[in-house]
Amino acid sequence: MATHSAETVEAYIRDRLRFGPAPGVEAIGLFQAHAGSGLVRFLGTRGRSPYWAFGWAGGTVLARCILDRPELVRGRRVADLGTGSGLVAIAAARAGALSVTAVDVDPLAVVAARVNAHENAVAITVRAGDALAGAPPEADVITVGDLFYDRALARRALAFLAACAAAGRTVLIGDPGRTHLPRDRLRVVFEADVPDFERRGTVPAAVYTFP
Repeated sequence: MATHSAETVEAYIRDRLRFGPAPGVEAIGLFQAHAGSGLVRFLGTRGRSPYWAFGWAGGTVLARCILDRPELVRGRRVADLGTGSGLVAIAAARAGALSVTAVDVDPLAVVAARVNAHENAVAITVRAGDALAGAPPEADVITVGDLFYDRALARRALAFLAACAAAGRTVLIGDPGRTHLPRDRLRVVFEADVPDFERRGTVPAAVYTFP
């Protein structure tokens, strides 16, 4: 995997990706990959999947929910786990969150989220780390989009988010109904058809919380 400094990554994002309305959440702009961006070459042949450069249904529906129902986060501290491009964190800041902390295990995603937040003129704190490790974060609302695509990751996410809910946090999960989403343990609070890069079209998706 190619290793790049934060400055190199930011320069690449600004020079080679296209900044424009996020698919399905046009009020927010994002730097997005395209056919000529050379992203795979930049990352190296064994680079981590650049999910932060594309639009995924779980994050999109969660950002839509927050913008449509700002009372969910207004005046509250928000922690966005697995932030990717920062779309959901930016939406929370736009909706009037008291503070927003965005966490991602991928250092490239951290740079992308910072750049995207700056271009949207919102203030969020972004840091690298395992968002599912340790105690529930010091936040009132926990947001996660598209964390249930893998069985092992889904188990970790469910255990951590259930602990967050038990500790009094509001948990909001955006997902297009992936196989490993534990829908029998969750309650739907928002639904919408949204674009999804993976399926290259519009798909039904929802935002869930613990009962």
